[in-house]
Amino acid sequence: MRKSDIPLQQIFYGAPGTGKSHAINELTAGKDVIRTTFHPDTDYSTFVGAYKPTTKSVPVTTVIGTNAVPVKLNGKEMMEDKIVYEYVSQAFLQAYVAAWRKYSDAQEGEEPTDEFLVIEEINRGNCAQIFGDLFQLLDRGDEGFSEYPIKADSDMKKLLEKEFEGLEIKNKEGINALFNGGKDIVAEVLAGDVLLLPNNLYIWATMNTSDQSLFPIDSAFKRRWDWNYVPISDAGKKWMIEVNGAQYDWWKFLEAINDKVYHATYSEDKKLGYFFCKAKDGVISADKFVSKVIFYLWNDVFKDSEFEGDTFKDEDGEKLSFDKFYSVENNQVKVNGTKIVKFLSNLNLSPDSEADEDNSEEGFENEGDKKLPKTSKVFSVEFPDGTVINENNKFDTYHKTLSKIGIEQVEKIAAEMKYHRLHTPLVTKSKYEAILNKPEYSYIQEGDCFIVKGINNITMYRMVMLLDNRLDLQLKVCYE
Repeated sequence: MRKSDIPLQQIFYGAPGTGKSHAINELTAGKDVIRTTFHPDTDYSTFVGAYKPTTKSVPVTTVIGTNAVPVKLNGKEMMEDKIVYEYVSQAFLQAYVAAWRKYSDAQEGEEPTDEFLVIEEINRGNCAQIFGDLFQLLDRGDEGFSEYPIKADSDMKKLLEKEFEGLEIKNKEGINALFNGGKDIVAEVLAGDVLLLPNNLYIWATMNTSDQSLFPIDSAFKRRWDWNYVPISDAGKKWMIEVNGAQYDWWKFLEAINDKVYHATYSEDKKLGYFFCKAKDGVISADKFVSKVIFYLWNDVFKDSEFEGDTFKDEDGEKLSFDKFYSVENNQVKVNGTKIVKFLSNLNLSPDSEADEDNSEEGFENEGDKKLPKTSKVFSVEFPDGTVINENNKFDTYHKTLSKIGIEQVEKIAAEMKYHRLHTPLVTKSKYEAILNKPEYSYIQEGDCFIVKGINNITMYRMVMLLDNRLDLQLKVCYE
């Protein structure tokens, strides 16, 4: 009956920012997903269901003798809103009901569509308390159904009976055959008498290993899950940290700081993943870098290691404390970029030369009328409609990509001068003398606009990625 070998219950775990939630999003794209997040106050009632006050419209009544009689106005019953208590399903029951309804929708011999329950940060809640008797349902047989159905309490039974009213499972004989005793287990499920996880209900979760001490998960609970480790890796986004007008490679920073983290903690748990700090248009600002990255390092990682070594020293040899990353100017608190540069320098990081405005010849060689890094790089762009642009000349790939995107749209974003040459936009409505007077640069006309030719490959890549992010183009860009 069960054809898929995808784990029904799995936990994606790893260091913070490794892309665990992103991995689940990609795997469940186009599927029906109910998502919840565990925290220290999460309990059975907030995960499964409980009585809650709700507003309900009821008739207005008056007492005549010993009878409550509806009040009418112009022949129609008057209504009023009253607060009543009803049993309200939460994430688990919502996913459970949806999965069985999908079974009802499936025709005989047809596989039901999948339902996903995603639990973010599962170990931030007390799993034993939250799951309660549902723990038994996590034991799945070879066909994917719970091996040990559990009895529903009276309140839950009423809700399930109402939710499943009129449903019919075409393949009920096949399901009933999985259970001994000749019981009509499907009928019991639809009557709300028992709970039984169907094989189209996937329960996936994420776990930050840095939080594992919050609520330790016992071994019995762990055994009922598949564990999917998400390692720290270069996501290939080529994100940059921007400080005082210079840009530093985000991945190089992660490699350097994670080495320090490991030697300070002798653990992988506190390391930073690629998505620990999100970039905007490929750039992590100094403010975000300090407020998220530096704050985490100083307050959660190195606070117990006395900040040993030259990495944490200021220009004067004193400790580079967290407060030094901020300064006050005209009663305004601002990030101190000089201290960030010092910290990055202590990690032996330097500004990315390929992003420099002057487009230095160092590290480049000429190839005809274009410039390439000495190490050959692949540059191709795939559009959602299937169009792939991969020319022999990388500028031609860039040029054709801009043309397909729409040069008028490109010009508006280029005018913001996120990336530029000689203080001029990379795509313009008119030619600039600064470009015309430099032999290494030229213009190529596209429609009513002019594209600067001669910029290095990384700048072309970053410009395409900027357009992709700003216009939500869903491009697949390969740059290796």
